[in-house]
Amino acid sequence: MEYTCPICGYPNLEENPRSEADGPSYEICPCCAFEFGYDDDDQGYTYDQWREEWISAGMPWRGSKEIPQNWDPKKQLENLKKISLVS
Repeated sequence: MEYTCPICGYPNLEENPRSEADGPSYEICPCCAFEFGYDDDDQGYTYDQWREEWISAGMPWRGSKEIPQNWDPKKQLENLKKISLVS
């Protein structure tokens, strides 16, 4: 099963960012580079704060994985509507 990043809308996370018991996955999003359980729990970032910084920086691909063909960060953000994080 693939999961959506609640920050940038990247649709192919390997693990749910937060378990049903609210534990973090510690997965790093290959797009926005947010590490669930570190950047939020240890560093104090909210998803909204990280998203705003990522957008302000021009929505760069920050991961080590190859950028997907035809990648469109603006279109990717639309995935957040599917998981009801933005309207």
